[in-house]
Amino acid sequence: MKIIKNNVKNIYEIKKSKFITYLYKINDLDEVNNILSNLRNQYNDATHICYAYKLNGQVKCSDDNEPSGTAGIPILEVLNKNDLDYILAIVIRYFGGIKLGAGGLVRSYSNSIIEALKLTEIVNLVPGYKVIIETDYSNTKKLDYILKDEVIIDKQFNDKVKYIIEIDKEKINNLSEFNYIIEKEIMIQEKKS
Repeated sequence: MKIIKNNVKNIYEIKKSKFITYLYKINDLDEVNNILSNLRNQYNDATHICYAYKLNGQVKCSDDNEPSGTAGIPILEVLNKNDLDYILAIVIRYFGGIKLGAGGLVRSYSNSIIEALKLTEIVNLVPGYKVIIETDYSNTKKLDYILKDEVIIDKQFNDKVKYIIEIDKEKINNLSEFNYIIEKEIMIQEKKS
């Protein structure tokens, strides 16, 4: 499974039709609905706003009144071919006056996503954990060193130092000398060696 590293925007034109493509990293359906709502408001004069998303097993696509199967499904197929997840792909079309035909629409929506994907890095996801670690102040230097390549979501200083981190399942044993709780299993970005 893979994700895009950054959100991107790209414009693709063919036969006077303009295809504005947005790719977003997403974490939940509320995010999907908010992004779609904002773009529908921003591009309220667009001919079509077609999309597809994949979110941890949840999949949906929309042709937004383009001929059935010519927009949403081609968008989704590009996401599937790239093994992408946690992604919302939106293509906003402004009709340019020249009909593209069903085949032309499928190619245009597919190419819009393919071109946008070239603007971001695709990274692998691996199984991991969201972990809470509590330790004495005297252990923070050692723990900071162990966690130097991990994502530290939060670090709180009270009676003890509390870390909230994301860590690869294969690296959980690095924390064996510390008091930690696995909050939940998650997918995390693979670290380059």
